[in-house]
Order: sequence, then structure tokens, then C-alpha cells
Amino acid sequence: MWYDIFSKKAVNIQVETERIQLEEFLKWQNLALDPEVEYTIAFFDKGKMVATGSLGGKILKCIAVDEEYQNMGLSAKLVTDLIHEACSRGRTHLFIYTKPENKNIFSDLGFYPIAEVSSKVILMENRPNGIKNYLNQLMKEKNYSISDHLDNTGTGAVVVNCNPFTLGHQYLIEYAASRCKILHVFVLEEDKSIFPSVIRYRLVSEGVQHLDNVVVHQGKDYIISEATFPSYFIKEYQDIVETHALLDLEIFTRYISPSLEIQKRFVGEEPCCKVTAAYNSVMQENLPAQGIEVQVLPRLRDEGKAISASRVRELICEGRLSEVKKLVPNHTYEFLLSAEADGIIQQIQANHKKY
Repeated sequence: MWYDIFSKKAVNIQVETERIQLEEFLKWQNLALDPEVEYTIAFFDKGKMVATGSLGGKILKCIAVDEEYQNMGLSAKLVTDLIHEACSRGRTHLFIYTKPENKNIFSDLGFYPIAEVSSKVILMENRPNGIKNYLNQLMKEKNYSISDHLDNTGTGAVVVNCNPFTLGHQYLIEYAASRCKILHVFVLEEDKSIFPSVIRYRLVSEGVQHLDNVVVHQGKDYIISEATFPSYFIKEYQDIVETHALLDLEIFTRYISPSLEIQKRFVGEEPCCKVTAAYNSVMQENLPAQGIEVQVLPRLRDEGKAISASRVRELICEGRLSEVKKLVPNHTYEFLLSAEADGIIQQIQANHKKY
């Protein structure tokens, strides 16, 4: 058959020659190799790479077909192979970030659009009711957990990573809860942080137990962090940051805030991280037009320095764990002293340049 002319190979990006060939092919397609790639497949015609696709976590990425070989079914073969590989790794709920002009290609391959940002990016998933099921879960969590504060009005939201949970996070949530009838706290689900998502979610939940109008949710796949947003098809750094923010806010305003009737969004000011500061700026520009008030809260400080998770990790890295005690709630500090945290602390100290 026609496709017998192609050979298929899993590309090992740890091998320099294979990585360079892949990078050059992607560059020719106006793409870059995403750093979060775990598995890559490619089709060749007599040694020439003509199509490739990759998998990173739950995301299919870096999918490209040489213009000369398009409309020959290679996209379908790539996606099918990547889906099989993902399933073999226990991942069945998959996503694609791609350019809007590719929407029909992936729709034909069983993916459904979730949100789109102008001509920049569209997010699609392989489940027709994925986002709907998530919203239903949020409503159940709200109904099971909440005790309304009748002396306050409006429903608010806070999105946090908490790597780990600090007094600064607790201060932000307490402030927001005091100004809402109901406060929804979303903890980023992705496991790109040194503290695993299950630990971060647990520490946040324990840290807000005294607030009876707060519901803590897992962000799942619909609260997009900078760690999971792929940027291989966007060239300019500022454009990457703004597009990521706009896509995340599109999902929030289109699905999450209407379902939970969210009218306020609370964030901490960001004096250090330029990415988060830019995200906050985009949020302040866009959410009010959707009827959502944005409040930026000054950071809680200790000895003149902003309390942050990065500062906590820095102290851990330097072996100054006792100094962390004044920056985190008791339950976080007790966790850090426990045997359960040994591996995390060792990893922070072993990768000191990263943290």
C-alpha cells in the first residue's frame, strides 16, 4: 500500500544526531522542540524525516507533517501511535494545543475544542464531555462542603500552586474568604512542582479547615499553569506569556466562573516572578469586562521580605529548615519534619541550582 514507502521510528532525543534531525525538521515547520517531550515518533521517506509527533504527559505535541506529504494520512497515523503510547502509560484523557487552522484535522481524529485564543492557539481534548464532567464535579464539591457566610456577598476564587503552602498563601485565602459568601480555591494539579500535587492539595486543605466558607478543588486539566502550557509554536516570549494567560482565562470565564457564579478573583501581588506578574496584568485587563472583579493583595512579609514558596525552598536548599518555621503554618512545618518529606527535601538540596 501507499504508506509502505514510509518507515516509522521512535526518536531518541538523548542521541544528539537524532535530536538535531528532529529539531531541524521542526524548525522547518516553524516549530521548536518542546522541553517536556517524553516520547517522539517520526515517519521517514528514504531516510528523510517527513512527519513527527510527540507525547508529554497527557499532551500530544510537536505534531508536524512536511507540506509535500500532507493529505496522505500521516497526521492520523501519528496521532493514533501517540494515543496508543499514552494508553500504554495509563493515560487515556488526552489534550492537544495547536494552531486554530489545524482544528478540523484533529476534530476528524476524535478531539473536541475547549477554548481558543484568536489566531494563536486552540485547546482540544479527546473526550466530548470532559470539561462538562469537571464542572459537574466542582458543583458536587461545592454542595458537599459549603457553609454560607450570610454577612458577605458574592462568590470568589483563588488559584494557587503552593509549592509548598506558606503563611502567605493562608493570608491570601483568609482575606478572600472574609470578603465572600463562598470562596473556591483551585490547586494546580500538574506535577511539575517539587511538591507533588497530592501533597500540595492536602496542605492547602489542612490550612483552610478553619474557614467554613471555603471549598478546595483540584485544578485538574482545566486550570492551565505555565508549566503545562506548551510554547513550541509561539516565537516571542511575551506573546507566550500573554497567550497562556488568555487561554487560561478563556476557560475560566467561559466554563468555571458561570458554573460556580464566581464574581471575584483574588491574587497576590508578584514582585519577583515576571511571568506571574504579566499574568496578573492580563487578568486585570480582561476579567472586569466579563463581570469579574480582580483584587490584588500585597504580599505578607517577614523582616521586610515577601513570604513565598520559593523562599521556603531556598532555605530548605541551604539546610536552614528551622528558619522555615516562621514562614509556614504549623501543619506545613510538621510535614517538612516528617519522614514523608525526606525525599522532597533531598531532591531540593540535590537540585539546588534549580531552586
